[in-house]
Amino acid sequence: MLTAEEFLSGAEQAEIAGLAADVPIPSAAAIDVLLMLQRRRGYISDDVLAAAARALAMPAAALDEVATFYNLIFRQPVGRHVLKLCDSAMCWMLGRDALASQLRARLGIAAGETTADGKFTLLPIVCLGACDRAPALMMDDVLHGDVTAATLDALIESTP
Repeated sequence: MLTAEEFLSGAEQAEIAGLAADVPIPSAAAIDVLLMLQRRRGYISDDVLAAAARALAMPAAALDEVATFYNLIFRQPVGRHVLKLCDSAMCWMLGRDALASQLRARLGIAAGETTADGKFTLLPIVCLGACDRAPALMMDDVLHGDVTAATLDALIESTP
């Protein structure tokens, strides 16, 4: 079994130590640590999760519970760009299903899938907190509101 020191880079170890130092107990930094590792690695593999848990002095199962509860932590590989399509009642009433159909047709993927070229992953998300701008979509870390078929096409076309 690899230790946290053998699996995590020196920079990752230092950042985890810094995040853990800012809270009363190391495990309180769990979400921040998972998000940092995801930014660096793209998703949280089982090995990364186990190494992070050791670095935070917590059981891997407890960290996995955090990772699987928090819907912005990816436990499987995702595309270079993650499209999070809001699935709230307001977005649904204002055209979310039409956007989902458009994405399926245009990208050739269903919810939870990644395009063959690894460019896009489409994920439903319970709520983006943008009901005043429904239907909403988040691409990577950028929120797009009042999304129409035309703005969705433009967004997809302009993405490198």
